[in-house]
Amino acid sequence: MPVFRFNETISAPEVRVIDESVEEGADKNLGVMKTIEAIELAREKGLDLVEVAGEAVPPVAKIISFDKYRYSHIKKEKQQIRAKSKGMELRHIRITPRVATNDLEVKMKKMLAFLEKGDKVEIQLFLKGREKANKDFAREKLVSFLSAIAISYKVTSPIKVVARGFAVQIIKN
Repeated sequence: MPVFRFNETISAPEVRVIDESVEEGADKNLGVMKTIEAIELAREKGLDLVEVAGEAVPPVAKIISFDKYRYSHIKKEKQQIRAKSKGMELRHIRITPRVATNDLEVKMKKMLAFLEKGDKVEIQLFLKGREKANKDFAREKLVSFLSAIAISYKVTSPIKVVARGFAVQIIKN
């Protein structure tokens, strides 16, 4: 959850103040003023001074109800996450520690096609019988398979031990 600065938690000596005019339906720029004066102005209106762009010089602050701002900000974040993951599907690629090189290349091409399409890919390293005793070797095989991926990717779920081997989830960066 992001850290919100409002009222006395705003550390900048001056801020660019924007007033949310309810009557007009548009925001009104009040210009640069001292933070203390802006807080007093917000309190006169029964609202809070909320920092909306802290990296700007001077920081941008809006006169608005803090609860309303926080609610709308969190709602926007959830919508962005939902929109991002809507088209995403979990695809599985299954390999073994003793798989042949050309078989790995075929699996790699299929996985790259999934990643290019925007899907999340779970790579499962499947162990049978005595292979389960040599888990370090199996983990190294999975790491070497991950390092051979040609495109930029992000690990969403780190390498973990699953019922019959190891699994890791990745998405395209």
